[in-house]
Amino acid sequence: MTARVLVNGLAEDHVSALDRGLAYGDGLFETIRAINGTAPLWARHMARLCDGCGRLGLPPPDAGMLSRESARVVDGIPDAVVKITLTRGCGERGYAPTESIGVTRIVAAFPAPLWPADWYRDGIRVRCCALRLAAQPRLAGVKHLNRLEQVLARGEWSNADVVEGLLFDQAANLVSATAANVFVGIDDVLLTPPVDICGVAGVLRGALLEALPDTHVRTMTKEELMRADEIFLTSSVRGVLPVRALDGRVLRAGGHARAAQAHWRAFGFPGGES
Repeated sequence: MTARVLVNGLAEDHVSALDRGLAYGDGLFETIRAINGTAPLWARHMARLCDGCGRLGLPPPDAGMLSRESARVVDGIPDAVVKITLTRGCGERGYAPTESIGVTRIVAAFPAPLWPADWYRDGIRVRCCALRLAAQPRLAGVKHLNRLEQVLARGEWSNADVVEGLLFDQAANLVSATAANVFVGIDDVLLTPPVDICGVAGVLRGALLEALPDTHVRTMTKEELMRADEIFLTSSVRGVLPVRALDGRVLRAGGHARAAQAHWRAFGFPGGES
């Protein structure tokens, strides 16, 4: 099945070449998992989208309209990934965010990929990336359209057996994976890095911080990471993926990962041992 796309409510798949989202990455996006037409993390996605609009100076989104358009594009797709993109629209040339003709709104749906069951049962292989994330607190946490750091980091490897890459900041502290947040178990204490300087505040990360209140949010060096008893990655699309190998170091899916998977399944998502 091909993607279903609405642009400003119309069934089309193109925008103006003068759109500021294309020209400058001037916009935001959310990727949302929907099961049988229901998106369990919808409210968290809308909260992050509203936060991003406030930071970029965009008008707040009409959540009702986005909900109705999302329902249109997921109709008939039992397990879907919805991508909502908002840009500042078309405007004058130059960086200055002058008054535009209106926000461009793109709502698209795709069938969710079939990820291997052993990813959730046994874990995935990951590596450490050489690219270092730049610090920009104004944009930290939200999903803005400029993903060049992630694109370059993901280009560092072509081995299909390696599923993800871990990213560090300029001080060599752990931040995230290229498309997921990271949780680390050390001496039976669950940790996750802060994302207030760079990185994305994942909606599943936020949900797990509430569900697992003993989790500590603090900086972690690469040396600490390599002492981990367990590591798992979280995203609102793929769920909770334990790490079984990091740059050759063998790990196992531990109790923290299994607890996180149980919370993921409680939302109504597939993925993880029963």
